[in-house]
Formats: sequence, structure tokens, C-alpha cells
Amino acid sequence: MSELRFALIGCGRIAKNHLGPLTEIQGAKLVAVCDLISERAEGYAQKYNVPAYTNYHTMLKKENIEVICILTPSGIHPQHTIDVINRYKKHIVVEKPMALAWDDLAKMKSVADSNDVKIFPVYQNRYNKAVQKVRDDLLSGALGKPVLGTVRLRWCRPQKYYDRDPWRGTWAMDGGALTNQGIHYIDLLQYMLGDIESVTARAATQLVDVEVEDTFVATLKFKNGALGVIEVTTAARPDDFEASISVLAEKGTAILTGIASNQLSTYTLDPQNANNYSEDFPDAYGFGHWDFFRDVLADLQDKKPHPISFEEGTRAIRLLNALYRSAEDNREVFLSEGVASHKLGKPDDKLAKLYITEAE
Repeated sequence: MSELRFALIGCGRIAKNHLGPLTEIQGAKLVAVCDLISERAEGYAQKYNVPAYTNYHTMLKKENIEVICILTPSGIHPQHTIDVINRYKKHIVVEKPMALAWDDLAKMKSVADSNDVKIFPVYQNRYNKAVQKVRDDLLSGALGKPVLGTVRLRWCRPQKYYDRDPWRGTWAMDGGALTNQGIHYIDLLQYMLGDIESVTARAATQLVDVEVEDTFVATLKFKNGALGVIEVTTAARPDDFEASISVLAEKGTAILTGIASNQLSTYTLDPQNANNYSEDFPDAYGFGHWDFFRDVLADLQDKKPHPISFEEGTRAIRLLNALYRSAEDNREVFLSEGVASHKLGKPDDKLAKLYITEAE
């Protein structure tokens, strides 16, 4: 098998979950890392014996790279993606959320198609054994008619968390608790229970001084008739307490708990085997990046379509925008409207300049 050559733009908290797979999976080769903060890039460069850069243009001109992993602040993902594709025609792996503003998705897709490259959005928790088991039994009909799906995320993000970097807690670059912390879980709810017809939501900023919300609640109506509830907060004190998803259906109940919905703590359809679908995770990122990158290799090398296509990845961003728009307009929003949030991803040129690298 020929090797596929990868490099990272951004060496923050999530980088280790890309570096692990890219240095361990057969067929993948890490060739360079880049970050505006040289110490971050240098630390990983020394560990993995690859070059470090602070300017990704320099990196892309010097190194033979086929896939770029974009791990920069959320609001700059579209600009980095479009720039790398337009200038260098590289495939892209982009962390969640791949965009904030709904309109940016069409721009990203257009430039990828015109340059014949692919964009792979990361939703690693879809690979959790518990998630796959419940989804399979919903799709097969083993669980019967879905009735109710809930997300409950109760985490702690104090003021010092938001003060760490200028982009945190901003509409332009971050989004609130729903976007940054909740996106994986609302994606999983939709992934398991299917498309959503409409949403009704409220948001509040309770315990921190930031632009965005730290508490978000919503009710959902799925196209299959099931109802849903979302409760996401980073105002739990003093620690993280819960990240759970519940699915109630005609023939049984599933409750996924753990740090990243990795434990099938209740499964009435098959209680004796529930533990077989539970995993121990060291942190909220889990192990899904390994299978995700195996699927990237299978797509680009063996022409086996990645299970999380660009179009599939847009579903969570569409839902995010509908939820925020409902809270902003104080009304029920139907996803068929295709409306965007008034605030999420609204450009802030002054802030964006902190994260833009000029070509040399």
C-alpha cells in the first residue's frame, strides 16, 4: 500500500488525536506540522521527527503533502479550507464544526468540486460502539418505532477557559456551548434518530462574560414522528457532570453515558450484552479518530466512499443554525426553511486577522 502524506495546520488540544492515528495507521504518513505559535509546532515536530512551520504557505511549498488537517479556530475553518484548496489543491480533513455560517458550506463545496478534491468533516463519536449498536437496531427496526430522543450535556467552562484565547466565546470564531461542546451530541442524536423537521429553542448566558450562550435548551420534532429534547450547558459547577443521550422506542430504551456517549449503560432490548458495546475513554475525544482516518485512506486510496461525506457533515451545521435562529426569533423553525443564524459565524475581520497567514 502506498502512503498518503498528511500535515497539520493547528497544533492545539485536538492535535494529538490526529497525530496518533497519522503516525500509527498503516498507509498514513505525517510529514509536517504548523502552528502560529512556534512552541506548539516545535513540540510535536520533535516528538514525531517532522519539520515544524509557523506559515502554512511555506510548509505547502516545501513539503510533498496530499492531505491537510485543519485544526484552527472554528470560525476560520472555511477560509483556511478554501485557501488551501484554491492555492494548493489538497484534500482536507477539517475538525468540528467545519463551518459556523451556513452560507460558508456552499463556498467550501464549490471550491472542492472545482479543484477535484475532497473535504472530510470529523465526527469521531459516530464510531463509538454504543452509538453504532443503537443506530443499527433503530435502522433494522429491532427497537421499533422511535418515540423520544434526548441530549443532556452538563459541563463546566469557567471564565478562565474563555479568557485563554481571543477567539473563544465569540460569535465569529467559536459559537456557544451548543456549537463548541454540544455539536457532537446533537449530531449523534440526528445520526441515530434521523432527520429533524422543526425546532424550538431558547438560549441564555448565565455565569460567564462572553458574547455567546453558556446554556441552551430546545425541543425537536423528527420527520419520523419522534420528539426530542436538547439540554446543553457549560454552566455546571464545579466540574463536568454528564454527557448523555437517551433513545426511547417502541420495543426498548437505550441510554448512552460516559464522557463521550461511550457507555451503553442501559439497553433493555439486550441488557446482558450492553457491556459489550461500552468502551473506556481517556478523554472526551475518544478513539474514533483512528477509524475515521482509516476511512479517509480507504476513500482516497481504494475509492471506498467515506461514511461521513461532506453532505452528511453539513447536517449538524444546518441544525445548529436552525436552533440558534429559533432562539433568536423566538419561534418554531422548520429545517426545510434553510435559514441561517443572525449571529453564528458573523465575520469579524479584526479577530480573523489574528489567525490568517499571509503567503510569503
